[in-house]
Parts: sequence; structure tokens; C-alpha cells
Amino acid sequence: MWRTHEVFNQVPVLSDCNLFDTDIALREAVVREGAGWHAEALRGQGEVLGSADTQRLAELADRHVPELVAYDRCGRRVDDVDFHPAWARLLGMLYADGVHSSAWFEPRPGAHVARAASFFLHGQAEAGSLCPVTMTFASIPVLRREPALFGVLGDKFRSRDYDGRDVPLAGKRSVMIGMGMTEKQGGSDLRANTTRARLLGAGGRDYALVGHKWFFSVPTCDAHLVLAQASAGPSCFFVPRWLPDGSRNAVRIRRLKDKLGNRSNASAEVEFEDAFGTLVGDEGRGIATIMEMAAQTRLDCVLGSAALMRRALVEAIHHARHRSAFGQVLVAQPLMRNVLADLALESEAATILAMRLAKAVEAGDDPLERAWRRIVTPAAKFWVCKRAIAFVAECMEVWGGNGYVEDGPMARLYREAPVNSIWEGSGNVMCLDVLRAVAREPDGSEALLRELSPVVAAEPTLAGTLNELAALLRSPDEMQWRGRHVAMQLVLLAQAALLLKHAPATTAAAFIASRLGQRSGQVAGLLAEPAAAALLIDRAWPG
Repeated sequence: MWRTHEVFNQVPVLSDCNLFDTDIALREAVVREGAGWHAEALRGQGEVLGSADTQRLAELADRHVPELVAYDRCGRRVDDVDFHPAWARLLGMLYADGVHSSAWFEPRPGAHVARAASFFLHGQAEAGSLCPVTMTFASIPVLRREPALFGVLGDKFRSRDYDGRDVPLAGKRSVMIGMGMTEKQGGSDLRANTTRARLLGAGGRDYALVGHKWFFSVPTCDAHLVLAQASAGPSCFFVPRWLPDGSRNAVRIRRLKDKLGNRSNASAEVEFEDAFGTLVGDEGRGIATIMEMAAQTRLDCVLGSAALMRRALVEAIHHARHRSAFGQVLVAQPLMRNVLADLALESEAATILAMRLAKAVEAGDDPLERAWRRIVTPAAKFWVCKRAIAFVAECMEVWGGNGYVEDGPMARLYREAPVNSIWEGSGNVMCLDVLRAVAREPDGSEALLRELSPVVAAEPTLAGTLNELAALLRSPDEMQWRGRHVAMQLVLLAQAALLLKHAPATTAAAFIASRLGQRSGQVAGLLAEPAAAALLIDRAWPG
């Protein structure tokens, strides 16, 4: 063999690191928000999820995409999907950690924070498998109000033993639930849906559905919650994969989507040929019913994007500490330190905001906590999910050309980044939801302003921004045009307030100056003061 050169100055693969132990901001947030009792379990999860074995599972699941199996070898219609075995192993890990249901079935102070932290750790390992788990989790409070259905499903939801077999519900150890909302002609406009539901018996709750769904998440789920037009208007239906008599329900998979990212997960186009469904909630109230489920998933979108940011940041810092250029390791070079420190700020702000929102889930009807759920969550989904796209691109750029090829993790992270900004309501939909929530619950927005006011009062830049936001919230005509600005300012103020209360003073000051001050910019690496860089980088990824 010819030996033309020596290989050197290449960065070692980052693996076998504990994702929880190395994340200072997450560890602090878990304790602060009431889930310190779960720290040891999270430490164990962090070790497994940061291992080389799990990293390999994520790579395999992404490379070997699901394949539609419409017919068996004898020509019988089966409407099946063939997943790589890594998919089942990843889901098994999620179920074993209780991410699909534990917060509902094991309630205690901090239960939703504990579950959010687990979700955040899993999101750093592999994102596609989060989709069916978040839908399953979000379906539980909706289905709990249907005693007949929940009597069959309750123990299967509770189970941590993932059961990926494609068999009727009665034979399953655990269940997975999906959603079917959008159609070709409507997208986010759910009232434009044309799928029809026909009552099968007077006074009953069983229907036959005819129509289609343009995006049908994980078509092999044990059941889906589906929107269809009944006599009283849009209604929600529980559509099982198998019928009670053991035959396959008439949900036909026409094709799987060839997606940019989220490739380990199957998304399908389906048609209903008199498919069997059971009414959930009241006729005509389907959008409200299924949007309750969607609202739960929006927090998971924030968590998922924050997780992608965290993984990309760690990979970028690791690369910069091991790669040399122009006579120095990258992390020692001032401009690179500016970029990495700025990215560390963004990641920590996203993490602590997501964990604060998780705490609000379990706070009942307290007006302030409801405002965090109802107003701040859609604003956070807009801002954090959108920021993640540019964020991951910056981290890829730290790697240079090595980041642009599929051999490493950066390309997969980058392809994954846009989905949370689109799924369950794109940016404009989220901003409009913020405005609707403010209009419907003015006491909530006033409670938020009152909470933020004393925290930011000592910072002139923040105080001015808060006053501007308060004026906008009281001007509905202007808010329609400036909806994105309202959502952005709300999130930045919330993040700044959380950092002022809970992060090192240097971190909070750098965030305020770079996000809300005169030097604020749209790309990473515009921090004015170099003194904070070492603290920010080392806090993000202890070297």
C-alpha cells in the first residue's frame, strides 16, 4: 500500500459522555423546577444516551429509512411499514424511561419537569423517535375523558414495556397513538377538512370515515386521533389500526413522505375507505379536542429544538477544542470564541425556558402559570424552533467541510432542525395563537407583565422593552401586523428574566446586551465583550 501522507489534526469522535452530568444548566433547572428527586435517573439516562452504542442506533435509524409494504407476498393488502431494528430499540428506551406517559400516571411535584428533562436528553440522541412518543403522551389527557376507551387503554399507556408488534389492541402490552389532522387542501386550516364521518347507529358513538390525510404521523401506531366532518361539524375520532373483530381497519397507506429530515420516522399519506372510528368528545368540538393534544406537543417542539441546539453546541465546542488552524486550536482564537460563547448563551436560554414551561404544565389553573402555558409556550415554539435552524447551521460551520458530510452528526442535526418550526403549527400560526390567547385571557398577559416587571426593572434596556411590549399587547390592531415582534419580545424578556434570576450574572448581562441592547444582531458571534467567553464556553461544555 502507498502511504502518501499522515492523518493528523482530525477531531476524535465525541462519544461515551454523560449528557446529564455535563449539562450544568439542565441540572440546575431540574432541581430548581422541582424534579431534583429524578436526578439520579436522569444521570443513568444521560450515560446511556451519550454512549457510542446509542449514537450508532441513531445513525442506523436515520440512514435506513422506513419502507412501505402495501401488500404481503400473497397479494393481500397489509398497509405495513418496515422500520430498521434500531427504531424499535430507540422507542424501547423512551418507553423504559417513561417519556410516553409517566408524568400522567405517576403524578407528584415536578413530574412534568422530570419527563421534560428525559425528553430533552433523548432529543440529543435521536429526534425521529420522539414524534410518536410525544403524540402518545399528549393523547392521554384527552382520552382519559372517554371512560369506555380509557378502560381498555389505561394499563397499556402506563406500561413501560414497548410493544412494537402489529397486532390488535387487546393483545398489546403497551400502545402508541398518532394524530391525523391536515389534508391536501387545508394544511393548518383545519376547518377546510373534507373527510366525512357517518354515524353507524342511532345514539351510538361509532362512525365510518371516508376521506384522506396528507400527513399521517407514524401510520403503524395502534390508533390515531383523526379530524373529520360529522353532522355537527369538525369532530375528533379514535381510529384504531385493527378492528375489534381482529381484521385490519380500512386506513390505506398510499405512500410515505420523502422528508428532508426526521427520516427515521414514517409520515404517510392515507385514505379512509369507511374506516371505523369512535367519537372522542362532542360532535362539532373536534378541533378544540384535538388542539388540546396539539398544545401538549408544542412544549415538546420547544424541548426538541433546545435538545438539537444542545447537541450541536457540544459537538461544535468539542471540535473547536481539538482542531487547529493558523497555529492555534480553534477555541483559542478570539473570533471563534465569540461565536461559541454566543451559541452557548442561546442554548442555555432555550433550555431554561423549556424547563420553566414544563413546570407550568402541572400548575393547574393558577392564572400566571396558565399564562406561561397558553401565551408563552406558542411564543417559545415560534422563537426557539426557528432559532434552532440558524443555530445548528452555525455549529455545522464550526466543523467546516467535515460538518457538511453525512459521516458525522452535523448533517443529520441540520436536516432535523426545521421540523419543529413547521410541525403542529408554523411560525405565523404560533404568533397568531399568542395574539388569540392575549385577547381571550387579558388577565394572563397582565399577570406575566407583573411577574417580569420587578425582575427587569433594574435593567433599563429590559424595562424599556417591557413597556413597549405592554403597549403592543393593549393595541390589538397593531398586534396583527407585528405578531412576530410580539412573540419575539415576549420570549426574549422571559429568557432574560430567567437568566437574571438563575444564571451567573455574566451570562445574564451578555444575553441582555446581545439580544436586547443596541448591539443585538441576527447572527452568532457579535458579543461586544470578550471577558465572558471563557465562562460561557466552559459552563456549556466543561473542558
